[in-house]
Amino acid sequence: MKLIFSRQALERNAPVLVCLVMILLLLALPTGFEGAVNYQEAERCSARVLSTDDSAIIDTGLVRSGEQLCELELLDGAFAGEIVTGVNMLNGSLEQDKLFAPGDRALVVVSHDGDAITNVTMSDHYRLGWEAVLAAAFALFLILFAGRTGVRALASFALTILAMWKILVPLYLRGFNPIWIGLALTLFLTVMIIGLVYGFDRRCLAAVSGSFLGIVVTCVLGVIFTDLFQIHGAVMSSSESLLYSGYQHLDLTQIYMASIFLGASGAVMDLSVDITSAVYEVVEKRPDLDWREAVKSGLNVGRAAMGTMTTTLLFAYSGGYIALLMVFMAQGTPLDHMLNYKYVAAEIIHTVVGSFGLVTVAPFTALTAGRLLAGGKAKIPGKTVDKPASGV
Repeated sequence: MKLIFSRQALERNAPVLVCLVMILLLLALPTGFEGAVNYQEAERCSARVLSTDDSAIIDTGLVRSGEQLCELELLDGAFAGEIVTGVNMLNGSLEQDKLFAPGDRALVVVSHDGDAITNVTMSDHYRLGWEAVLAAAFALFLILFAGRTGVRALASFALTILAMWKILVPLYLRGFNPIWIGLALTLFLTVMIIGLVYGFDRRCLAAVSGSFLGIVVTCVLGVIFTDLFQIHGAVMSSSESLLYSGYQHLDLTQIYMASIFLGASGAVMDLSVDITSAVYEVVEKRPDLDWREAVKSGLNVGRAAMGTMTTTLLFAYSGGYIALLMVFMAQGTPLDHMLNYKYVAAEIIHTVVGSFGLVTVAPFTALTAGRLLAGGKAKIPGKTVDKPASGV
């Protein structure tokens, strides 16, 4: 009994320990791009807007150009307490431009020559404080509602963010193959996130196997249809700015291909855990159940879940394009023209190919769960099965 308890505790807690170690390592890991700072001889700090001068702003219909002068009190950094004049340049873009009012808090870039300030540029409104409040409120609510499971979900959330920022992005910038790097990182995160749910046991192996097979299908279809649709990776937002920043060697199309299965992996993982949990509960109630019957039960659960999961991807991707759809309708754009535009076709690939991954992950997971958990193999100590937060 003591041995069983020790093995159960090890399987259950090992992912937590591994996750915490990985978070600490990633926090200490340099990206290698710390020196690639555009703001040399400059300091970023927050400032309070004391007054504004809008006399140099030119209004032309909806477009505003020119510049806004702001009297500022620097709140932190080497020049804290000084009163300076900041320049807020307007480029005639509602998307990018911002206007300040007295009392606002702004993020500014202070250019200096030694101890003398040469120029102050208004970067944007200061939002870090409220972002921290929102994040803390989310973490508190999750822990209060889900207890230990909430703590594990937060750990997986933090690990995913750090892995993307400290591993994926730097390797992409260095020119490594985006597809292989994306697949490797997705496999690692899938193991860790599902491991935090189940522990490192047969359920984890079944869910990870089904998830990753579905992700591989998504990857293959994404590569094929990106080529067939003749989509260039420059369709991604800010991709041209990346090229102009000195990274002309990057293969944007392969980065776009990798983004397809990365974007779908969270939903794929979610469905895989649903099916694995269902098969496990069925087998627990019927230990004599044949693996074929267990697979059949998993397929039934997968069929019921796929109806909503595919529309989940549709909502996720189309939600950010409501304004674009309104433009098409307002301009009377024919449907066949709309569907033929490159950026619309790119989103169709994201949605439909991601849904293909969801469709295939159901039989894959049902098969792996049935084979691994049925036939007397499902005697896993402890019946508590937690539903994960989709972390990738």
